[in-house]
Amino acid sequence: MSSLDFTIALRWSDQDANGHLNHARIVTLMEEARVRWTRAGEGFSSLLSGVVVASLKVDYLAQAEYIPEMTISLGVERIGTKSFTLRHTGIQRGTTVFVGTTVIVPLGEGRSASRALDDDERRALQRNLLEEDPA
Repeated sequence: MSSLDFTIALRWSDQDANGHLNHARIVTLMEEARVRWTRAGEGFSSLLSGVVVASLKVDYLAQAEYIPEMTISLGVERIGTKSFTLRHTGIQRGTTVFVGTTVIVPLGEGRSASRALDDDERRALQRNLLEEDPA
């Protein structure tokens, strides 16, 4: 299993009227972790030149609190021909508060159509591939 952990400071505007983390802000935190992950990984420079989010899913598992920070563990769940899926796991005080997946599609020249992942990207993604959950 290969994942990277990112500690992200929470902002005052992330909370809802009850002092909890607003559910929609979770998506923003996932995006921030994803950008940090892309910049931290070797072989991702071509992915920085253009990708789109094709699908995003979030399962809220526990109440997220407005506390100073959240840790998001991020790794590759699946590698396809023209896309890959990232798993984001949000953790506060040792509790998993959400698990989200994002399907990412790299764009070709002109940024109007998808393209296949190249060999370097596949190798970089493979290094971050998560083990399947034992069922």
